[in-house]
Amino acid sequence: MSIYTVTGYKPHEIGIFNDIQHPGVEYIKKALRKNIIQLIENEDLEWILVSGQLGVELWAAEVIIELKEDYPNLKLAIITPFLEQEANWKEEKQEYYQFILSQADFVDSLTKRPYENPSQFRMKNQFFINKSNGLLILYDEDTPGSPKYILELARKKQEKDENFQIQTITPYDIQVLAEEERDYW
Repeated sequence: MSIYTVTGYKPHEIGIFNDIQHPGVEYIKKALRKNIIQLIENEDLEWILVSGQLGVELWAAEVIIELKEDYPNLKLAIITPFLEQEANWKEEKQEYYQFILSQADFVDSLTKRPYENPSQFRMKNQFFINKSNGLLILYDEDTPGSPKYILELARKKQEKDENFQIQTITPYDIQVLAEEERDYW
């Protein structure tokens, strides 16, 4: 049994300000789907952990929910860094978030209190790396953003544990997917 953390950018970090209309979101989901299926088939992936942040994590959660039809053993855990992380989100984002939570196999919060300080994010990152066999991350070395912190922890773990896997989806990977699809049609 394998457990992977899936993470990446928040929408605004990659210039996505409308998830519904931005064409890049579909290609990000396709890249996530492709990589998650490979992990299921090659790593005996059973659990995916996300913290439920907007962007890559919730898009991955959508993909996992869809994949459960074909891979019923696949499970989704949403473990937030603090309670009510969606409190300041727009109403439609909160509804979307609540729907995703309702589809997850496990939902919890690391700290049983609302946001207090950035240490809650550091604790979340450490928890996810400690509990995972690997990390699937949408990341671009040229655009660090918030995912760089968990990636640094993952690299440190990988130095000590050669079995810990880091799988990166890059903007180039997404561009190739988009071009392949365009060429196909």
